[in-house]
Amino acid sequence: MNDPGLQDPINDVGDKVDGQAEEFDRAEEEEEKQFLDPTRWWFAATACPLIAGTFGPIASAFNICALGSYWREYVAPGKIEADGHFVQDPTWLLAVNAVSLRFALLGNLSLLFNMAGRARFEVAQPITILGFFTASVLLIGLVAEASTSRFQIKPYSEHALTQAFYYAIWAAAIYLIVSILMLATVVGALRGKYEKRFNLTTSQRTLMLQTISLMAYLLVGALIFSHVEGWNYLDAVYWADFTLLTIGIGSPFTPSTHTGRSLLLIYAIGGIVTIGLIIGSIRAMLLETGQKKMRARVTEKQRSRVHDFVRVKALGLMHLNQRPKRFNSSVELPEREKRRLEFHAMRDVQEKASRRGRYTSLAVSTMAGCVLWFIGALVFEHTEYKQGWSYFEALYFSYTSLLTIGYGDLSPYSNSGRAFFVLWSLLAIPSLTVLISDMGDTVVRFVSQATNLIGELTILPSDSEQAGAWTALKKNIWAKKPTKTEKGKIDISQEIHTIVTADRSYGDPSRHGDIAAILNQRLDAAELTVCRTFHRQSKDGSVSRDRRFHHWLLTREVGAVLTDTLAAPPKVYTYDEWAYFLMLLGHDEDEDFLHQSPNPNPTRGPGEGPNLGRIFDRDGNARAWSWLGIRSPLMSPKEEADWILHELIAKLNRELPLTRPTTHSGPHKPPISLDLLWPSPSGSEESGSRGQDSDGPSKEK
Repeated sequence: MNDPGLQDPINDVGDKVDGQAEEFDRAEEEEEKQFLDPTRWWFAATACPLIAGTFGPIASAFNICALGSYWREYVAPGKIEADGHFVQDPTWLLAVNAVSLRFALLGNLSLLFNMAGRARFEVAQPITILGFFTASVLLIGLVAEASTSRFQIKPYSEHALTQAFYYAIWAAAIYLIVSILMLATVVGALRGKYEKRFNLTTSQRTLMLQTISLMAYLLVGALIFSHVEGWNYLDAVYWADFTLLTIGIGSPFTPSTHTGRSLLLIYAIGGIVTIGLIIGSIRAMLLETGQKKMRARVTEKQRSRVHDFVRVKALGLMHLNQRPKRFNSSVELPEREKRRLEFHAMRDVQEKASRRGRYTSLAVSTMAGCVLWFIGALVFEHTEYKQGWSYFEALYFSYTSLLTIGYGDLSPYSNSGRAFFVLWSLLAIPSLTVLISDMGDTVVRFVSQATNLIGELTILPSDSEQAGAWTALKKNIWAKKPTKTEKGKIDISQEIHTIVTADRSYGDPSRHGDIAAILNQRLDAAELTVCRTFHRQSKDGSVSRDRRFHHWLLTREVGAVLTDTLAAPPKVYTYDEWAYFLMLLGHDEDEDFLHQSPNPNPTRGPGEGPNLGRIFDRDGNARAWSWLGIRSPLMSPKEEADWILHELIAKLNRELPLTRPTTHSGPHKPPISLDLLWPSPSGSEESGSRGQDSDGPSKEK
């Protein structure tokens, strides 16, 4: 009996679920679009907001420095700029500077609400662009006026522009760059390249808050120490910068009072932790997100290129980087072996894309580090010309500061040099951290492998158990390279030769022997005992029995794969394991009617939904796909364990008989059967006894 009072709530829940499903599909379609062509528009949709969110607060902090101090000073003959005395500025300069800061704070606030999803993109973006651009124009006007003879005081040799003037230059430049980046984001959205919102994760959205926290911490700390130690405020900002970044330049700025040294114990550790959080977020953005997108693009290009070289035919498949090669053999490859070769070809594509992505990232970070080093040294050479720095001395100072060694034998004394040092160090230290991380994935790994090899050749025991260092040397260096296995790359030509010449029987087209081996490998003795008992005692028909076995396997594998999702590095499955999971999901690798040749230029038909890594449609029906196509699970942005877990749960939800009535034609046949473990024509008691004598006891022993 239906309760009319429940109908409306049920309909509301159903509409909500449908809406969430449509939103999920739209998100996956957007992800697919960015995966297939992510480079340019990913930068506009994701990188630009992150750069703006990081440097917008830094520019506002520099603007505060420009507002918090006079722009001119008197330098007595024989003294340096650091010993100068301030000269009061005109009121209009203070007023325009304050207006510029207000516009910048409005732009930052609008950007923050936009990144947090608290403001509409169409409303927040114009405010952000207008705020930053107006602040930049006002500061550029002030800087231009301050550079004229009308503003500067004669004699010029006894007067100088303070650090505040140079902070205004950095703030104006950053404001202008941020407004241009935000404009690029709007252009991409208006052209329909992505949705009118920032495509950011939760951790990426917090990057701006972390940057705001750091700059506020630095400025407030500088204010406190300037009063405690009697320093000029901007000199205190310079001190706080090299202290929190652990550069430690030292003299002439070191806490000398008991209060200052006591406060340093708390101030330093808080700032270092905050900087660590920011560097971790930047590293995640560049290495995990940026490198992932780069690797995705390289993978797609490599996959499309492989399509021109790879041909899955009746007689073979040629190697990715070789000219077409065929094997004259009368043996036709079974469907599963064709799929296996496709799988390994895709693995080869992934390996090449991953390696290229790692070394490309290393090259970019190395170039960025070198640019900051050499360009920074060039700037310091010119700003510290009164100290007589040569370019080599400037290189030496930049190098020791970049590596946070901070000897303190050289340090900038000029106002322009100290202001530039704050900007340069905030860029250089995170860049060096990213470079070290990239080296850990490439150079350090190579050095570690070389060290292990040298150790095995000398005094350390060798895993190969070969006697003598020269024997190991011949094996590791001069011997022929081994055939690639399923855990890495394979020589596809050799694999074909093995397949077509091996003494195998392909009489059983289902090749269930492979699945049975995987089952015996994944199930422990207790689980096999339960299955064997269930196999013997089942009395309501093999189909119903196998359905319950299928559901039990799905539930069991959800737990097992859930553990794999936590593996570091991410779990990589062999082809036979993939075939096993696909069979659980209802896809048989031996059936050719759902297999298709890879398409180098994939298109989505009307109403198809996302294709990337989707071998099932919205209703769970299998679609035709290839391991080298974009529907391949290996092309999914998800990790392999995450993809399998998602599909296992979806399959389990569809299979549970809570809302599935039994049709007149009987229950559907499950894709996997207990007969794989204990084959029997009749499923009788004797077959169970035979099973006890085969697979089960061997594990129990």
